[in-house]
Amino acid sequence: MNTLITAFLIAIGLAMDCFAVSVGVGTGQQVTDRRSQLRLAFHFGLFQGGMTLLGWLAGTTIASYISKFDHWLALGLLGYVGISMIHNGFNKNRERFTMNPSKGRMMVVLSVATSIDAMAVGLSMAMIDTPVVFASIVIAVVSFALSIFGLTAGEKLGEIVGKRMEIVGGLILIFIGVRIVVTHLT
Repeated sequence: MNTLITAFLIAIGLAMDCFAVSVGVGTGQQVTDRRSQLRLAFHFGLFQGGMTLLGWLAGTTIASYISKFDHWLALGLLGYVGISMIHNGFNKNRERFTMNPSKGRMMVVLSVATSIDAMAVGLSMAMIDTPVVFASIVIAVVSFALSIFGLTAGEKLGEIVGKRMEIVGGLILIFIGVRIVVTHLT
């Protein structure tokens, strides 16, 4: 029971980035059909759980190399997507962010950017001898659920506020990237 509670609390903490990015993506109203929402949420959950396992497998030898730049990588990836969304939000000639974040390269970029912290969590699980497979499954499921909720909430906000909500979504993504860097540097 204690392991379940611990895994669930860790999962909620890790899934907050997925939730916030999903809200940002949802505001752009590019991921409105259920299939696209499920695909993006599935990949967020898969990457969160998978990166936790990967971090656990990596052990302490690779961790020192990754920890030197992982936060900057997340900032760069989220910043790129966020700036594109803001640009499109101000551009009156375009309707909305044109890259579908539930497909191809954009989906992978967002999945990696939101799951970098999960690798560090997996590494810490290796050090404290936590059952990582169970925790990874819980992390994946919670990330999936919060991503679906975030996409739906973002879509509703986009419908209410309109195209300018894409600017807010872009700012959210940039804020998440900055928060990741500040958290790692302090």
